[in-house]
Amino acid sequence: MSDPWSDLLKLLGDNLQRKVGEKESVETKSLLGEGRYLGLYFSAHWCPPCVAFTPKLAEFYKDFKITEMGKNFEIIFVSSDKDQASFDEYYATMPWLALPYPDRDTKAKLSKKFKVQGIPTFVILDACTGKVITKDGRLRVSEDPVGAFFPWHPPPLSEILQGKLLRRNEDTTEEVDISTLAGKPVGLYFSAHWCPPCRKFTPVLAKAYQKIKEDNKDFEIIFASSDRLEDSFNDYFKTMPWLALPYEDPRKTTLSQMYGITGIPTLIIVENLQTGKIITKEGREAVGSDPEGKEFPWMSKPLNLLDQQHAGTLNRETSVILFTDGSDKGLEDAKQALQQIADESYAKATEKGDDPEMYFFYAGEDDLVDSLRDFANLDDREPQLVVLDIPDQKIYVCPEEEITQEVAKAFIDQYLAGSLQAAPLRG
Repeated sequence: MSDPWSDLLKLLGDNLQRKVGEKESVETKSLLGEGRYLGLYFSAHWCPPCVAFTPKLAEFYKDFKITEMGKNFEIIFVSSDKDQASFDEYYATMPWLALPYPDRDTKAKLSKKFKVQGIPTFVILDACTGKVITKDGRLRVSEDPVGAFFPWHPPPLSEILQGKLLRRNEDTTEEVDISTLAGKPVGLYFSAHWCPPCRKFTPVLAKAYQKIKEDNKDFEIIFASSDRLEDSFNDYFKTMPWLALPYEDPRKTTLSQMYGITGIPTLIIVENLQTGKIITKEGREAVGSDPEGKEFPWMSKPLNLLDQQHAGTLNRETSVILFTDGSDKGLEDAKQALQQIADESYAKATEKGDDPEMYFFYAGEDDLVDSLRDFANLDDREPQLVVLDIPDQKIYVCPEEEITQEVAKAFIDQYLAGSLQAAPLRG
């Protein structure tokens, strides 16, 4: 039986770098185990916000390490510096450990694993399970510089949203208590009047919302506005049949940080406010593909037919795709080849409370699939199995002409082991 932290050890590598003049390295496994925590500090010398934050983090680290909780905490610097000399100069200002600079592959895997989109980013992990506690460590250190609430577990969504919400009632606005949403699936709708795609999507969402309510399904939406003027917020909210946070409500900023909102419109569906469990981050695409809400609440599945609903996932995540001729037999064969592998991957991620390592699709014949083949510079061979990594602009193509479950598993295992040769994407 493997240790619960074995996946984390595999991710970080066997050894980490100490300061120059100290013992040359430290074994990563000595930092792992129950009751321990790790901070991954993604930063670089060329980044002004990083240089400004590093002294604050160093002060926190030195003071916190002498506390009882701090004895079970360590920080690892994951560098985005452009060369070894810059890394050495910057790391000399830090009192913690570092991923050795030459290990660029591990650095890339960590950035991808934790979806680092900008620096500085400070991620706090449970050093036993590898589960992310918060990706907002930078903000937490600024708000709690003595670590009184470390390791900064995020509060329940019901607590974050505690307070009054607004609902339009003809020409008036009434206050609604958050308690009325108890037990219901909730959509968090990040949008703004100044955003043309938002204004185009809002009436589509309103029709879907009303149809779902007509079908006697529990559901509510909360509008989290990015409007720049209160009049714009009021005019936009008049077009919506659901609830809203008041204009410039600080809960909106908290939600945006919590869910990593980088663009609008974005619709996130959660199971309910008590659990806060995300059903889908692709609510906009789900509504577009199912405007009558027949598949509501659009639960994530281990294996999905590739359609427009999943375009956002392809752009953000590593995906396994089995292209077919689109016939009933072709689609069924694809499901036979991938279903068990997808189920096992999904179950493993669910058990750890993590996002899947990769997403699984089978593809028939439609415009999205044709565009994707062209973008990835694929021929028309069917069936064809690929691992598509748009964020890293890479694709891995299985050479086998017959795709069975055994072939698919071997191919995916080779990818995970890093033994496949990638081809660049034409796009």
